[in-house]
Amino acid sequence: MKIAFLDAATMGDVSFEPFKCLGEFISYPNSTHEQACERVRDIDVLLINKVLVDKELIDSAPNLKLICIAATGVNNIDVEYAESKGIPVRNAVGYSTDSVVQNTFMHILSLVGGASYFDESVKSGSYSRSGMFTDSKWNWWELSGKTIGIIGMGNIGAKVAKIAQAFGMSVCYFSTSGTGHCKDYPCLELDELLRTSDIVSIHAPLNARTKNLIGRDQLALMKPTAYLVNAGRGAIVVEEDLAQAIDAGVIAGAGIDVFVTEPIPEDHPYMKMQHPERMLLTPHVAWASIEARKRLVDIMADNIKKGW
Repeated sequence: MKIAFLDAATMGDVSFEPFKCLGEFISYPNSTHEQACERVRDIDVLLINKVLVDKELIDSAPNLKLICIAATGVNNIDVEYAESKGIPVRNAVGYSTDSVVQNTFMHILSLVGGASYFDESVKSGSYSRSGMFTDSKWNWWELSGKTIGIIGMGNIGAKVAKIAQAFGMSVCYFSTSGTGHCKDYPCLELDELLRTSDIVSIHAPLNARTKNLIGRDQLALMKPTAYLVNAGRGAIVVEEDLAQAIDAGVIAGAGIDVFVTEPIPEDHPYMKMQHPERMLLTPHVAWASIEARKRLVDIMADNIKKGW
């Protein structure tokens, strides 16, 4: 059995030994579409993370029996065409929940607590020169008694909710499917959630209902002291509208881990802001703790073992 991973560099330095035990394994750091079509010609199992698997690529792999994606979402795979050819597509569920939740609170705590401001205060020498034992110029606030509005109450959203409660926060959520299955917290319409929340945290998949869900009109509903965190998918937020809203003080700031185009272009609106200090940007790493990546390899290996 021949197994190929077309964009293995996305997994970092995690061991691929579980794949090597299952057959003849080859990995490529990354693959253009042209390279991908060439590299799949004699393989049985295709492993990918963000490589586009379209009709052309599938037709280039006459021996292909299984596609395994190193992710939960399968937006980059033509699943319908693959299945029409008798090729199952298997994703990985639940491997990154703890990783994404922890990263979400890194963003929340850093933004609300003014971490970048206080770090710079000390490192720049401003604190040393002040003659004061403390710096009270930045009015940071406590999470206790505030409200977090979660967009998407799946496994990740539910764990964010539990940790937010441990901080003393009230929790509400918006169901992107239109059905509020979770009975532990109030399910609100989006406009009401945006008006009432001090933190809005996005943990929804990208689909027709969520694309461009948060734009200029929705941001205008939020409190000027509120923060937006997006660890879902970049296209859920209209990026130019968010950059403009933050610069204009419509909301206090945002923590963003996902982007419409990845990596983020150098001329992206987030990269040209008048107030970059109001944004905390991370390069789509919320999923990628070392533990999560190890779990992901194990899940993918299990998916191969299950066969087709």
